[in-house]
Amino acid sequence: MIQGAAAFGSLWAMGCATPGASGAGATSTQGQGEQASAPAAPLRILILGGTAFLGPALVEFARGRGHTVTLFNRGKTNPGLFPDVEKLTGDRDPNKGEGLKALQGRTWDVVVDTSGYVPRVVRASAELLAPHVQHYTFVSSISVYKEMSKQNLDETAAVATVDDPATEEVMKHYGALKALCEQAAEAAMPGRVLNVRPGLIVGPDDSSDRFTYWPVRVARGGEVLAPGDGLDPVQFIDARDLAAWIILSVERKTTGIFNATGPRQDQLMRDFLETAKTALGSDARFTWVDSEFLTKHKVEAWSDLPSWMPRTSEEGGVCKVSIAKALAAGLTFRPVADTLRDTLAWFRTLPPERQAKLRAGISAEREREVLAAWHQSRGNATAG
Repeated sequence: MIQGAAAFGSLWAMGCATPGASGAGATSTQGQGEQASAPAAPLRILILGGTAFLGPALVEFARGRGHTVTLFNRGKTNPGLFPDVEKLTGDRDPNKGEGLKALQGRTWDVVVDTSGYVPRVVRASAELLAPHVQHYTFVSSISVYKEMSKQNLDETAAVATVDDPATEEVMKHYGALKALCEQAAEAAMPGRVLNVRPGLIVGPDDSSDRFTYWPVRVARGGEVLAPGDGLDPVQFIDARDLAAWIILSVERKTTGIFNATGPRQDQLMRDFLETAKTALGSDARFTWVDSEFLTKHKVEAWSDLPSWMPRTSEEGGVCKVSIAKALAAGLTFRPVADTLRDTLAWFRTLPPERQAKLRAGISAEREREVLAAWHQSRGNATAG
């Protein structure tokens, strides 16, 4: 059962980790911004969170469009980021510290909620802000779906539920609680909410390394343990593309529920790794090892071999959801090769001790052991 791992991964992809803003992320082309016309009028945007991963991408794109941004958070993650942006300090949980006090009596055009995981907490902020804002965007997750074994799920598919809707065990009930958060926001501001369900969010500043593992490993070259038969689908979205689409959707006052992942065309694991090899100028040689062998040798999808889920597994739909609705609403993507190159460039700016300890992916030693066992099982004397 991979559900817990998938939920955990989605949680950390939403920006709960604490990376800083990167030069690599700022310099890459923002296709959506270039294609979009200027907004009709500057907006006052409140971001709940805003200082890690997706948050900075939202701030940068919004400011590039001429909008005024205010951040509300605890002031603990990257407090020095964006020194010229208004920052309000408090806690999403109204029962902790000063709670939402800093938001009282203030008015904004738009709220973007990047940090909601508990329905009670989302309900509190949405109800407080409802009389004072026009539009509320909630960043949810494709982990909300009940039957993740099915591929091509669209926004009408059933969502996960929990026996006790008052539970706040996020790690145990991540998807169901995200679904309840969506409902809480909509109940507080009916007809004014955009619920965005991203897949795996990737790119520069992603501290989880669940995507970063691949450009780092492929760039290192040599024989690479590649999972499955190469035909499993892969989906992810660059945080900068997601941020751009959210801000443009806010400008258009888009409401409703949207799956938001990519790329536009179906992508298989073999296509992804070959793109990485070409983009990074690597001499990597991919050895495809079937999922049964990997399971036997305790190599796990999504953690040991990140971004990968066998298409026949209980979570096989996590890398192939329908994004037709978001595409029709203007979601676009930079080339995967650009995300790969930018992510590697960012990773190489990190301290050497951080680069030496990837937070996801199989270790080099373990990879060699599994490859040797695979070749032995196939009657080969040596790896490669």
